[in-house]
Amino acid sequence: IMPSDRIRLLGIDLGAGSLKATVIDGTGAALGEAARPIATASPRPGWSEQDPEDWYRALRAAVPAALAAAGVAAKDLSGIGISAGAHIPVLLDAEDRVLRPAILWSDQRSQAEAEALRARADALIVGQSLNRANATWSLCMLHWLRRHEPDVAARVARVCIAKDYLRFRLTGDWHSDFSDAVGALMADAETGDWSDALCDLIGWPRETLPPLAAPSAVVGTVGAAAAREAGLADGLPVVCGSNDTTVEILGAGAVRAGQGAIKLATAGVVFLVTEAAAVHPPISCYPHILPGRFYMASGTNACASAHRWLRDLLFDRPDGESFAAMDRLAAAVPAGSEGLLFHPYLQGERAPHWDAKLRGDYLGLTFRHGRGHLVRALYEGIAFALRDCRESFAPSGQSFEEIRLIGGGARSAPWRRIIADVMGLEILRPGNGDASFGAALVAGVGVGAFPSAEEAVARCCRIVGRSAPDPARVALYDRLFEIYRDSQARLAPIAHRLHDLGER
Repeated sequence: IMPSDRIRLLGIDLGAGSLKATVIDGTGAALGEAARPIATASPRPGWSEQDPEDWYRALRAAVPAALAAAGVAAKDLSGIGISAGAHIPVLLDAEDRVLRPAILWSDQRSQAEAEALRARADALIVGQSLNRANATWSLCMLHWLRRHEPDVAARVARVCIAKDYLRFRLTGDWHSDFSDAVGALMADAETGDWSDALCDLIGWPRETLPPLAAPSAVVGTVGAAAAREAGLADGLPVVCGSNDTTVEILGAGAVRAGQGAIKLATAGVVFLVTEAAAVHPPISCYPHILPGRFYMASGTNACASAHRWLRDLLFDRPDGESFAAMDRLAAAVPAGSEGLLFHPYLQGERAPHWDAKLRGDYLGLTFRHGRGHLVRALYEGIAFALRDCRESFAPSGQSFEEIRLIGGGARSAPWRRIIADVMGLEILRPGNGDASFGAALVAGVGVGAFPSAEEAVARCCRIVGRSAPDPARVALYDRLFEIYRDSQARLAPIAHRLHDLGER
């Protein structure tokens, strides 16, 4: 085990809108961080794509900036961990060139393929890869590619999931981990490997999928060219890593069954740690970093993305100032936003509705409502969407003992209080909890900085704040949540008609 005062770890996370690099020490303290934006293209309604070269370009800029902010020389790093969103396949040809833009988890183009796969082989898919097919999963995206871009599909020599592509650029290594195989919806839960049966289901060549390794396994070292490009040291160990949600759960300190987390990021996600695989589609089930443990996850499509949308519409200030102004306005409005309600379905919705045709709305607008009401109703509406996700866990028999709040939205004090009141549970705020921090912890386990993932959490994860629910506001939000769900159900057919009209 390394001496604690010598440990310097780099975590890199590719998010939906930016890439972030964080340097931590052996106590979990963030020494320096930096982020660079990533552009998303929408060539057709419902499509979301990114250029993997943009990811690597952002990495090459963010990593030196994070090291500079930390005052850490590249040669003093102990190891690197990388994470990224699940489900995102990067397709390489025989010369390792990217064949097409990467399809994101939020892309809805493969909805028809998902429906066909459910009708044809639902039991097989759920039994093998623990989850049900929908447009979010790589299996459906690859099926779409075989049907609509057969020339591209025929040229694929290697598939890299997003985080594995970045590691491939740094090290030349080609591996993935079991959690990302599950996220591709192409895993075999019995063997812990890729599923031949699911590959055969869509006619996908099994040999294009990478070997699997443990997230903390050192699978490569930074090559000379990548070291020059990204300001790193040649030969620096790089662990396999895992997807963002898997490392975030670890970074939040949720390692025991019953510990849950909510992530306020581009999408909003509700997590719950379980002792064993709890398979209850459409709730997602993934392997935890800790061997033998799993977690359940359910998500709403628009969270911080809706927050940014409203900021861009109503505010004209630098980012930090505008978000602070939104918080001040929201805090000045009474709970319930004086009868204003928001449904955050700005990009359809995932859990619990799985309906790409839903639309966002404000209900109950009057002349008395101003910008503060719009902001507070947005915070409340996203909290209701997250409660919708949490309540979908009930049939599984799994329950939440606590909830830890992570993601950029967790910095908002009014939003934290609203979530505590809507959930009716105390909300714990970890000092660190984002994916770049979790990726750095995984790297620390792999290079021997920590003897185990449990010890990494014990040393590095701290709770820095708590938000307790207020009984009066809990009762008010219980009543408002009933209206939220009732109006969603009643408006869904109208949303479908508007969607279809817009498509035409």
